[in-house]
Amino acid sequence: MTLTTAEIAKLLAGEVLGDVNATLTGFAMIDKAKAGDLTFAETPEYFAAAEASAATAIIAGKDFSSDKKTVIRVANPRLAFAKALAIFFPEPKFAAGIHPSAVVAASAQIDPTAHIGPHCTIGERVKIGANCVLQSGNSVGDDSVLGDETNLFPNATIYSRTQIGKRVRIHAGAVIGSDGFGYVFDTSFHRKVPQIGNVILGDDVEIGANTTVDRAALGSTSIGKGTKIDNLVQVGHNVEIGEHCIFCAQVGISGSTKIGNYTVMAGQAGLAGHLKIGNKVTIGSKSGVMHNIPDGEQWLGIPAQPDKQAKRVMIAMQRLPDLFKKIAAWEKKLGVNE
Repeated sequence: MTLTTAEIAKLLAGEVLGDVNATLTGFAMIDKAKAGDLTFAETPEYFAAAEASAATAIIAGKDFSSDKKTVIRVANPRLAFAKALAIFFPEPKFAAGIHPSAVVAASAQIDPTAHIGPHCTIGERVKIGANCVLQSGNSVGDDSVLGDETNLFPNATIYSRTQIGKRVRIHAGAVIGSDGFGYVFDTSFHRKVPQIGNVILGDDVEIGANTTVDRAALGSTSIGKGTKIDNLVQVGHNVEIGEHCIFCAQVGISGSTKIGNYTVMAGQAGLAGHLKIGNKVTIGSKSGVMHNIPDGEQWLGIPAQPDKQAKRVMIAMQRLPDLFKKIAAWEKKLGVNE
């Protein structure tokens, strides 16, 4: 793809300082950039490095200018970076049609624009919308619905009765709708509680590789529109997640917990079951949450606490070795026996 800096600036809602006709043929990080490449810098340090690189032009904020390079100035450099990558590296296109090795139930309804790749299995009464892509090795269980432009990466598995919205991306190895982890002790063994509910994913949800979302025991496990879930995340049965949340890798959410909109969970954070987590909550990495959290709060630690309290505890713990030394010195001075 070849575009001028002016064309790129228009697509990014930016302005060009320098050569508006400079030709751009690719996008690269600063240390890999060559002539014809566009690169990206957010800080003065990175901008100086970009000026010294071989890149033809730099995406940067409104405060940056250069007498060495053409600069495309934008209001939000990171957002422009994401858009520029999509311009130079568009999503692959998949031809409409059903691969001969796919197994498709006679009662399934597949839009003629959908792509069904090799070794896919589509169950009874499944509905697959326009421009959906099943890349390969996907299994879609009976009575499931895939909204328009949904993309299943290789070996993603969709259990029966799952409802998936539009433009959903489910990455390789993810499992949507497996049994919730429900058992009741019966005299001498754990009796399984049948998990007869389903999973509902809203529009524009993204599910990372090898993530699992359990179906509900009764009712639905639900994930709201625009929520993005990283790799290796576990979502338990009957969990309700709001809209536009972000969950990083190895997060674990126990059953029947409810999470509001725009909440962020950092890597390896865990939630106990039956909790209520508010809107715009931030939970720090490795935190173990045992209590409800109101809207807008930030929690850290094991067990998790409001961030200011957690930080005080952390600081106090760091002081313990010196405190023990002082106590030992006082004991010795006072002749106190251990």
